[in-house]
Amino acid sequence: MSKKVLILSASPRKGGNSDTLCDQFMKGAQEAGNEVEKLFLREKTIHYCLGCGACFNSKQPCPQQDDAAEVIEKMIAADVIVMATPVYFYTLNAQMKTLIDRTCARYTEISGKDFYFIATMAETELEKIDRTFDSLRGFTDCLENPHEKGVIAATGVWQKGEVNGLPYMKQAYEMGKAV
Repeated sequence: MSKKVLILSASPRKGGNSDTLCDQFMKGAQEAGNEVEKLFLREKTIHYCLGCGACFNSKQPCPQQDDAAEVIEKMIAADVIVMATPVYFYTLNAQMKTLIDRTCARYTEISGKDFYFIATMAETELEKIDRTFDSLRGFTDCLENPHEKGVIAATGVWQKGEVNGLPYMKQAYEMGKAV
């Protein structure tokens, strides 16, 4: 059965290492017959959550006029969500965190989804990437019935293109194919 896959690429660099792994995941998922869309968060205008309370105190939609509502709508509609981020100071980057914070108004509607996490970092000590995945899981732990299906922890990659030719590429492709 075909699934609707949404890939959220938080890389600020098109063709960066985490973005390249997104492309491999997408290739595998498409070859398996799934409908796949990749969004570059860097191309979206997503403002910080203002903590105004409109969404949870008065059940109003978020008053901010930016691209967050469009992205969140796609998250709600997806069967599978891939969250990919480069690691900055041992955690996810601001682009991904800002989106997560902005889901506040509708996060209860992001339920029953399959999640895949992709993170890339220059550091070679694998345990240093744990905080990144802990942060992503902090988001999914707030959702109803999330299913973590796979994780790619690509270490030792910093400069654009360093992930090419490494086993992470095949891992991303195979993970996408298994969706």
